[in-house]
Parts: sequence; C-alpha cells; structure tokens
Amino acid sequence: MGDDEPTVYEIRIQGCPTLQEALALQAPIEHLLCPDPDHAPPCEVPWSFTVAGRDDDTLTTLVLGVYTSSAQAAQVTDRVRTLVGETRTVAVSEGDAGEWEELVEQYLFERGLPSGRNGRGQVEPGHAC
Repeated sequence: MGDDEPTVYEIRIQGCPTLQEALALQAPIEHLLCPDPDHAPPCEVPWSFTVAGRDDDTLTTLVLGVYTSSAQAAQVTDRVRTLVGETRTVAVSEGDAGEWEELVEQYLFERGLPSGRNGRGQVEPGHAC
C-alpha cells in the first residue's frame, strides 16, 4: 500500500442492525466526502457504496469504496469513524479494483487519462460526485 499511487480501498461501517439503517448512513457520508455536489471535476476522492451481510442472522455492513492513496484513505476512514460514532466499527482495507471498476474509470475520466475500456475520456463517471 503505497502513499503515492491511488488504489481501491474499502471502508466498512459495521454493526447496522438493518439494511435501512445502513442505507441511512449514505447521505451524511456523501456530504462528508462531497459537501458541494455541483463542484467542478475532478472529485478529490472518487467514491461509491455497496452493502454486505444482509442475511437475517448478520448485521448489515455499509461498504464505502474509494479510489485514492493510502494516506487519503486513512484520513477518510477517520472522518467516517468520527461521523458514525463509537457504536459501529469502521475499518479500512485494500479492495479489489475489479469490483469497484467505476471508481477507477471515474478517476481516469475526470483527469483525462486513458481508460482501460474505451480510451481517453469516453467513460461516464460512476456517480454524482
């Protein structure tokens, strides 16, 4: 995990008793990462969400995917931890770029870099940030 090169990180917010509670955390986290959704590109930290552990016996985990440096991922993790409070565990680990391809594509697109799929600047960003 180098500090210079961006990679995919997963920030897991664990301990949500329901899917609805996990999904309710998305808006405040979005605002934390992107206080001005109408800003000019590029996004400082491209991000996206998914959920894990939706079985009846398991607590739901909100997974925040980010494409950034390890230092920036650690800072985002600390900010998310502060936002959600001490009742939930927040952990960061390196993610699988194939599972978060839209983050990589958004990063490349917004910076005018060649895309792995369609060449320079031909992929739409993965979300509204």
